[in-house]
Amino acid sequence: MRPPTAPVDPELLRGSLAPLGTATMLPAEAYTSADVLAWERRHLFAGTWSCAGREGDLRALGVGHGARPAPAPAGQRPITQRAIRVGDVGVLLTWGSDDELRAFANTCRHRGHELLVDGDTADRTSVICPYHAWSYDLAGRVRATPRLAGRLDPELGLVELPVRRWHGWVFVHAATPLDSAAVPSFDDHLGGLPALVEPYAPAGLTGLARHTYEVAANWKVITENYHECYHCPLIHPELCQVSPPDSGANYTLPGAWVGGWMALRDGMTTMSVTGTSAGHPIPGAPPGRVEYLGLLPDLLLSLHPDYVMTHRLVPLAPARTMIECSWYFAGGEVDPSYAVEFWDLTNRQDWAACESVQRGLASPHFRPGPFTPSEDAVHQFVRLVAGAYLGTPVGRT
Repeated sequence: MRPPTAPVDPELLRGSLAPLGTATMLPAEAYTSADVLAWERRHLFAGTWSCAGREGDLRALGVGHGARPAPAPAGQRPITQRAIRVGDVGVLLTWGSDDELRAFANTCRHRGHELLVDGDTADRTSVICPYHAWSYDLAGRVRATPRLAGRLDPELGLVELPVRRWHGWVFVHAATPLDSAAVPSFDDHLGGLPALVEPYAPAGLTGLARHTYEVAANWKVITENYHECYHCPLIHPELCQVSPPDSGANYTLPGAWVGGWMALRDGMTTMSVTGTSAGHPIPGAPPGRVEYLGLLPDLLLSLHPDYVMTHRLVPLAPARTMIECSWYFAGGEVDPSYAVEFWDLTNRQDWAACESVQRGLASPHFRPGPFTPSEDAVHQFVRLVAGAYLGTPVGRT
């Protein structure tokens, strides 16, 4: 069944669906309308395979701004439950005694009360609703219904949702029950992406740094900026010193993602202010290049010869996005500052540009502009979004 269409005039999407050379960007309301964002949160974030975060972080304590996750103190039981929000849907993640990961709708089957407040964790072996004490096991089966003796009907179990692990990240399809025939294939969602990511073996890397930014721009403006370096000579002088802005090429492979690669300049080993690395090469990672890959709707993967950086996007409002930027490294002890300082500088240059674009989109004089040949990945992204607005599942445009 096709999802409902977005509240955007289909005629305004014709330019976005046209071939590169005649195509134009999305209309202004795609970036400024609260109604469009509400549709996206349900159908592009909850309604497809969204990244909930790194599994180690989701099971950790005290994950905050710029902080590394803290393991449970000695003697304390590990976390078995965490409440998160995927798009506009509350989700409860659970880990059983066998560490089997499950996802459920974060809503009690009695009166709909949240089982945990968004962001909270628990270490219990039962899920207990704080409203009327209905309880469930970590597999979602109902275990107690106080004052409703004899009513342990299996049909009153928690609504289970599709969840997948991939290279250390957790992906949830939050809008569709696990037993629904409408759940799309996760493998089809990834398409040709795994072959590009696997050489970096991200699951074996260690997260050593995280910055959280709040940017006054729509999430799509940020994604579009990520997928082109047309702007690099004007706002990224440090980046251009280590990577030619006109290098590389973009991919045209199946899946709900877009992206490409860029080269490092001769004599440069990684993306840092000096072009040198203070880390360890990732075994199997191709030297001399960086992959920039965006898996819709919310995970940007920057794969370097010696570290992996991700941006996870959470839309907060039409013109406000939370960005969780994380750095992962190979080998033993590494001072991550050489990578973090470079990309924090570059990120902030990008955020200023994105915020300026957002202000321009709000002008009554804005009209969608054309793409240059170097913006082919942006064009691919815009086509995926425009197709989704018209009811085509992401990745099948």
